[in-house]
Amino acid sequence: MKIGFIGLGNMAGAMIGGLVKNGLVPSGNIYGADVNAALVKSRAEEFGIVTGSDNREVVKAVDYLVLAVKPQFAPEAIEGFKDALSADTVVISIMAGKSLEWLHAHLGAEVKCVRCMPNTAALVGAAITAVTPDPSLSEEELENALDIISSFGTASVVSDKLMDAVVGVSGSAPAYVFMFIEAMADAAVEEGMPRAQAYEFAAKAVYGSAKLMIDSGKHPGELKDMVCSPAGTTIAAVRVLEECGFRGAVIDAVEAAAERSRQL
Repeated sequence: MKIGFIGLGNMAGAMIGGLVKNGLVPSGNIYGADVNAALVKSRAEEFGIVTGSDNREVVKAVDYLVLAVKPQFAPEAIEGFKDALSADTVVISIMAGKSLEWLHAHLGAEVKCVRCMPNTAALVGAAITAVTPDPSLSEEELENALDIISSFGTASVVSDKLMDAVVGVSGSAPAYVFMFIEAMADAAVEEGMPRAQAYEFAAKAVYGSAKLMIDSGKHPGELKDMVCSPAGTTIAAVRVLEECGFRGAVIDAVEAAAERSRQL
């Protein structure tokens, strides 16, 4: 199996790193192209993959092609290589806002496509990636695509109509979480804690809480109640968050990201 990347930015780098680390394919079976010559050189040196600036050469060489360009640049990039696509090539798109219908309209109705939406946790092999495959994919093709996507985290199949929600709840979510961590750390600094220590406590509290929910399978409301002792410190903090519209702000943020995804 040979895998190609059109675009070699951060997310592509995370995916390539996962593929190489997990040994899904040899690094010599991974191809990549980008308009940024420095980035092409960097990825070749970092991972030992085959790189260049010619999208068409990558397209011709691979069985699975990952579209990792910015959505606004996709039409021009696709126009330049679509006639080089083989009928057997499976295209995996990680572009926000581009539905299967859009992909088929630009690549061709007969092209086999997989739409997915990872997040930046792919950089540490911990992404949650939503996957919407074409019904035309064979069982083996879908399995291979899921193996590629799972190399940098976990994959979950969803319907195409839910992809905008995925953008809001996971694709963009690391930014919300980082803001939350930063805000908690700022408060700890105000209380006298050194900055580096404050970041460690805040980040590990978020990490541990997420792991507890995943490992226990308990509802987040149940876990929240477990921390809120009668007349204790936590319920006092929860009251302030509720008064400040914490839940509503998060809901509005997720919906805003989903709406922007629909506009792309």
